[in-house]
Amino acid sequence: MPQIKGLTQNYYISIKILFNPLNLWLKKQNIPIMDDINTTSGEITNENVNFETRINLGPLLEHVNTIKKEIETVIVGQHKMVDQLLVAILSNGHVLLEGVPGVAKTITAKLLSKTLNIGFSRIQFTPDLMPSDILGTSIFNLKNSEFEFKKGPIFSNLILIDEINRAPAKTQAALFEVMEERQITIDGSGYQLDAPFLVIATQNPIEQEGTYRLPEAQLDRFLFKITIDYPKLNEEILIIQREHSLQDHGKLDAIKTILSSDEIKAYQGLVKQIRVEQNLLEYIARIVVNTRENAFLYLGASPRASIAILNASKGFAAIRGRDFVTPEDIKEAAIPVLQHRVIVTPEREMEGITSSEIIKQIIETVEIPR
Repeated sequence: MPQIKGLTQNYYISIKILFNPLNLWLKKQNIPIMDDINTTSGEITNENVNFETRINLGPLLEHVNTIKKEIETVIVGQHKMVDQLLVAILSNGHVLLEGVPGVAKTITAKLLSKTLNIGFSRIQFTPDLMPSDILGTSIFNLKNSEFEFKKGPIFSNLILIDEINRAPAKTQAALFEVMEERQITIDGSGYQLDAPFLVIATQNPIEQEGTYRLPEAQLDRFLFKITIDYPKLNEEILIIQREHSLQDHGKLDAIKTILSSDEIKAYQGLVKQIRVEQNLLEYIARIVVNTRENAFLYLGASPRASIAILNASKGFAAIRGRDFVTPEDIKEAAIPVLQHRVIVTPEREMEGITSSEIIKQIIETVEIPR
């Protein structure tokens, strides 16, 4: 099998179809890709070229594509959001879904839970919700004269927190430990949560009355903040047509279960093995450091953001069928990872400049590794 020189770690090329993003990255790496493949002479050309992976990602890709098809039977469009949700699961990270009412935030989380054979719990956050309503509480048992801990709804695998910004700060703070350490400490006793553990929270950015802004420490625990926009005209028409054709059938009735808990944990382990070159690790660090030095940002991203970009870029590589990360994976991960971790200066905020726009500018200015 012929070898392409110029690619670090001696990756070898087999004769199959090359993904377009990879083709672009190979060109950036000054790797020779020609117009045809001559299998007899061993020349490398541009048609039907693919990397031979060290990790068997075939079953993972098959399950990912099947989940996408199941979700597409209900959700119209929003392909980027679905990819990001799947990457969050593979990267063992939490997700904050932000969008105006009626753009399928809650139903997307419920739909995803239907495709996974794991525990699911929904918590509706309200202004009078207490931390014990989420975590659980100790109750005195008159029979044995002892306190017994009654677990709250957080003791599950996939947690949907609807309208997370409706609850006060003390209730939001109850999630700090469980989201970061996957454990809960009550009355001096620690309780480990079963893996996998994923929180999907929703919030409405428009409504301000009766809401409480999430503290920075809370936001920093979400791997992604996914902003959901309105559908396009053709997507809106398709949504109406599907709703009309449902008649008395439920939207989620026909959704099939695809992944088990053990399979999710196995795939999360595979994703951790995705290869990342040293120059790409430095690329991630330069992007994050630039957020701390940018004049338009009052608060930059922390080292936790660097780790989040690393993990998320591995997830994007995995769902693309690759066992190594490219700069395009890092770019794709950077905005949803960073946009909720930085704070725009008041002057720029008054001008209407958003954090995602500033992050895009930072990504464009940081030199891509060669």
